[in-house]
Amino acid sequence: MGISLPQEIGVFLLSLSAPFVLFAMNNLPAFQEPTVILEVGAVVLLSVFLLIYFMMRHEKAVDPLFYVFAELAFTCMVGLTNALEQDGYIKGFMNFYLKKGEPYLSTSYAIMMSYWDSIVHFILQLLMVRRISQRQSYRTMGLFWAGSSIAHQVVFIPGIVIGKYGSNIFPAFWRNIPFLVLPIWAAVTLLNRPRQLPIVPADEVADAQRRSVLTRPIDLQFTLLLLLGMGFTLLRAFVVLDCRLDICFTYIYQYEPYLKDGVAFPKVMMLAFLFYAFPLMAACVYGLNTPGSSWMLDWTVLLAGAMAQTQWCHIGGSLHSRTPFTYRIPSDTWRVVMALNMAYTAVPLLLALRCTFEPAYFMPVVPEGQADEEKKTN
Repeated sequence: MGISLPQEIGVFLLSLSAPFVLFAMNNLPAFQEPTVILEVGAVVLLSVFLLIYFMMRHEKAVDPLFYVFAELAFTCMVGLTNALEQDGYIKGFMNFYLKKGEPYLSTSYAIMMSYWDSIVHFILQLLMVRRISQRQSYRTMGLFWAGSSIAHQVVFIPGIVIGKYGSNIFPAFWRNIPFLVLPIWAAVTLLNRPRQLPIVPADEVADAQRRSVLTRPIDLQFTLLLLLGMGFTLLRAFVVLDCRLDICFTYIYQYEPYLKDGVAFPKVMMLAFLFYAFPLMAACVYGLNTPGSSWMLDWTVLLAGAMAQTQWCHIGGSLHSRTPFTYRIPSDTWRVVMALNMAYTAVPLLLALRCTFEPAYFMPVVPEGQADEEKKTN
């Protein structure tokens, strides 16, 4: 009788082949032309998909997102290989790809992005593969991953095009498009699946929804912090748009000169915050003051994933040794900048946890009299 490995172990072992593929391509000149790099990459990803499909051939019904998570686990190891090589821990894997594939992967932003992808996304994908194989729900975990993955590409792709690498784009750039489409499709798929909410008595829901935000200290604090976060979002957006106000001039030169970096990733990120995070923060303020806003249970998780990924890359990029010294955080304002950015990251994460573990206020509004009827029945 053969030994059957858990599916997540099989996916993990398959992903470990990525560095060997990169090493082979780095040492075979025939695989180092720009068009060939894209073609070989497509063939490799197709081969990985077929191996995963073969591994799952005996399963009666497979969640289609299983293939997405398993396939992207392989690419996570490509990211880890890149990050380790750029930081000098290994060598001989990525030279060809940086020259004729995606040269912007050597930037500090891309290195931090690679670390996030190869650690956080990789772990989440393996956990979701495990939960799928055990027929368990992974909806909340999947939404966090989707928010993080979408934000990853929403900043990365435009940043490449409008930054200093925009005039030197090779065919391998187009491999990023599926990595934007797949998380969006995954998010839509997960949002269309029913939530698994805890059982909360109707009277408890009614009691939570009768209380105003002024009598809910935690939600009041979240409301105030979100409003401050919206103000911080506007400030940094104005800064990257070359606003002439003194406060903007002071901020970019004395606090976050990284926003001027020519790679354009910081600039695109601040604009993404303005057009996406700002409206979501405003919506969350509304949701915290409106009983029965059940969408908060999903969209706070998506926002938390997006903010965690982007802020990790932003903070890490502004501190990394590959960032020119003039763009790094000044030593005399380091603590202030770090505190602002850490708080900006933490608030959406804590809000998502609050909504996930104490959802009563956000559940569908209890019809008047239902709570009293339930009490009589009990």
